Amino acid sequence: MSGSFPTTPKPSSIKITGINPTLVSLTHSLKRQARNRGGQRWLIEAGYPAMTRSEFAPLWAFVNAQQGQYNTFTYKPPIYKDTSGTATGTLLVNGGDSAGDSNITCDGLTGTLKAGDFVKFAGHDKVYTLTADATTSLAIEPPLMSAVADNETVTYNDVPFTMAFQDDKQELSMGVDQLVGFSIKLVEVV
Repeated sequence: MSGSFPTTPKPSSIKITGINPTLVSLTHSLKRQARNRGGQRWLIEAGYPAMTRSEFAPLWAFVNAQQGQYNTFTYKPPIYKDTSGTATGTLLVNGGDSAGDSNITCDGLTGTLKAGDFVKFAGHDKVYTLTADATTSLAIEPPLMSAVADNETVTYNDVPFTMAFQDDKQELSMGVDQLVGFSIKLVEVV
């Protein structure tokens, strides 16, 4: 991993997409058959406001150091990186859970996490989302990709996504006003 994505300049827009590969077909009688392929990952797109060359330079340097899709890094999406609830305290897994579980028992939290919040377990690169408000029991999607241990820390603020660029090609545009336009597409790496 090659560090953290720069926090400045801040993007002016962000789009987070959950990718859940599903195979769907219709029978001759038009009955729908669906099968989940058992994976999930996040795609994050961010657009930046027009910047001067000097404002843009540190971002451009980081982007090029990633060597296209080769390197991975942490990215904390503005606004969405923190809980929308009132949670405080150190959230810990209570008892441990197996891969495939989607309801994780925890303790150490005061307040509430909200449905739609992101969480990350200390031993995982994967980021999960809450499907219901939570205090001591986390309903997550997707189900755990690997087991979590008793007292494993759960991050719910400043949630770091492990990402790589979606493409090997990164480009900037510069207008006649000499301001740089830039956008990124990142994909979660687990």
